[in-house]
Amino acid sequence: MTHELVTALGPLLAAEASAEAHASGAEPGDLEQAVWLRLLERLDATGPPADPRRWVRRAVRSEARRSSRRARAEQPYATEPADDGGTGPEQRAMAAARRRELHAAVRRLPGRCPDLMAALLSPEDLTYREIAGELGISQGSLGPERSRCLGCLRRLLTPEVAARRRRG
Repeated sequence: MTHELVTALGPLLAAEASAEAHASGAEPGDLEQAVWLRLLERLDATGPPADPRRWVRRAVRSEARRSSRRARAEQPYATEPADDGGTGPEQRAMAAARRRELHAAVRRLPGRCPDLMAALLSPEDLTYREIAGELGISQGSLGPERSRCLGCLRRLLTPEVAARRRRG
């Protein structure tokens, strides 16, 4: 009985959760999960609802309202962040060293890969169209070229990454 109910209600629940999620600020998957949990609790306590489709619609709306109320009640920490993002001097120095290693490896790539990867790593956040125009290649060939260059970069960096691991 439970399996048939889940199979029958799955598409309806997914559609209802997707429709209600945006207005409530919740993720559709979170709403679905909450409703499935409520349904399982109900099945255990009182059995299946008389009109399962109506019950699902009402349960989704109820969970969406609950999610919206919870989101409004949540307040950010005023004095202490939950995660400081690792912005200490050690973390900044290590990140800078990783960036230098990456850029050095990019310069050692073959062909036009150094120019392509430099454009992709640019702080200007260029679009594919801008990169293609800058490099004088078609926009359609940019994706395959990028994949090839990333493969070369991965092979180039693998020995360096493997050498840093501790053994034993």
